[in-house]
Order: sequence, then structure tokens, then C-alpha cells
Amino acid sequence: QVQLVESGGGLVQPGGSLRLSCAASGIRFSATVSAWYRQAPGQEREVVAFVTSGGVPNYPDSMRGRFTISRDDAKNTLDLQMSGLKPDDTAVYYCNHGGILGHWGQGTQVTVSS
Repeated sequence: QVQLVESGGGLVQPGGSLRLSCAASGIRFSATVSAWYRQAPGQEREVVAFVTSGGVPNYPDSMRGRFTISRDDAKNTLDLQMSGLKPDDTAVYYCNHGGILGHWGQGTQVTVSS
């Protein structure tokens, strides 16, 4: 059974940092593309960053510079380091393996507010 479990979300002040982590069982992140998505209230789910099976990180232009995705193949984890957080970054962040039709975690709430 495949399970993705996110952790590390919470409340942070504008300008702060958070590190999200996703632990997987039943799959290997390195087997295919893995990603972090987010969904804000009333908004569509959007990709924040993804990493190829070869370990190459990719970012949409709007996310480049403040987010860093990393994968630990030994631990089979997928992390997202976020810095310079803004209120607009408030969303539920989801771990994904294998694309939109692949596997999803339950999400972790990130709230950026003073």
C-alpha cells in the first residue's frame, strides 16, 4: 500500500522559513517524477517544485528563488525548503509521486501571517 505523509507545516511570520518533509512507503521517490503542490482556499492546485527521477529539480518561474526541493534516496523522503515566505504562500501543501494521476499525501497546512 502506498502512503505519503507530509510534515513540517505550521504558522510562520512573513519573511520566515519552513521546511516540509514527505515520507513515503510502498513507492520509491526516485522511480519517477516527484513534486510538491499547493492549494490555497478558492484556488486551483498548483505545482511548487518537482524533481525528476534523475534528481534534477525544477521550478515554475513564479516559485524560483524561494523554494528548494530535495530528495533523500536513502531515507526515501522528499523535502521542500521555503524561505522569504509571504501571506500569499498560505495554502495546503501536498506531496506527489508520479504526476497528477499518481499518489498524493494528505497535505500539510502552511499559514503565513503576522
